[in-house]
Amino acid sequence: MSPLNSADFTNDSIVHPDFFYISGFAGIPHTNYYYVFLCFVYALTVLVNTFVMFMIYTDHCLHSPKYIAVFNLAVSDLFGSTAVIPQMIDTFLFKSHLISFEACLTSVFFIFSFISMQSFTLTVLSYDRYVAICFPLRYNEIVTNKSILVITTMLWIFTGMASLISVSFMSRLLFCKSTVQINSYFCDPGPLHLLACNDNTPNSIMNWTHPVLILWFPVLFITGTYICIARALLKIAETSERLKAMKTCTSHLILVSVFYLPICFSFALGSIIHNNVRIINMSLTTILPPVLNPIIYSLKTEEFTESIKRLFRREKIRFIEKINTCFNHK
Repeated sequence: MSPLNSADFTNDSIVHPDFFYISGFAGIPHTNYYYVFLCFVYALTVLVNTFVMFMIYTDHCLHSPKYIAVFNLAVSDLFGSTAVIPQMIDTFLFKSHLISFEACLTSVFFIFSFISMQSFTLTVLSYDRYVAICFPLRYNEIVTNKSILVITTMLWIFTGMASLISVSFMSRLLFCKSTVQINSYFCDPGPLHLLACNDNTPNSIMNWTHPVLILWFPVLFITGTYICIARALLKIAETSERLKAMKTCTSHLILVSVFYLPICFSFALGSIIHNNVRIINMSLTTILPPVLNPIIYSLKTEEFTESIKRLFRREKIRFIEKINTCFNHK
């Protein structure tokens, strides 16, 4: 018997469900190839983000405000992917569609926390570019290691509290079945609160305010900073200096576009788009930025490239010294 048809209750019996059933795609053949692709993306995400964190931690030349924010982005990317992709692979590739009520709430907490931090960290990086271009002489005075550490710490606390509040409201939802089907790729609070049998007004409010805080406010802030940056660039007389300043913003703009545009697309169209399209769009939005962020924003920058070269030179010298020591002992 299907788990969705078992232990159904009447409308008079309202409970916390024993399980949620994550349905995923409907009517799409060969979806296993997509989940194998997720495995590859996750492995690459772990590799590049771990490498970026290692380089920033070990190289004192990268202990700057910008790279503190980049380190923070790598942390949220790595753990955000870990909160989403392994669960998706287990759910759909290994056909483990059932997830307990407690596991669902835990998953939502971590996914919301890390995705929120990705959004806020991109906002911090836009602030860094804004000060660097609009107030270049005061950059070292305004943007310091201490100020960025304070900002990122406050953002971690804020996102943790916001996610905890969202999860606490979810825990109050009651359902008319012991197993509830969610048409998404994880325990998505969006469709979930609509299935509740009790009053879901608080959850409806949270589902409106949470995107405003983690999506629309950062988008407006980033847009505002780049309007100011554009005005500052137009005041630069020399074309070469203007292009040089614009080049420092290119990587960030690419990351912002990759992260925000698909999310804005899904939120703007809402129920108009097919559920399969929404799942593909949102899942790719969740898994692709974490693997692209370190490649675009770190590995391609001159400072990071020089740091990698210094690391290889140090390791080469150590290797040669070890060989010489071995020959001397002989």
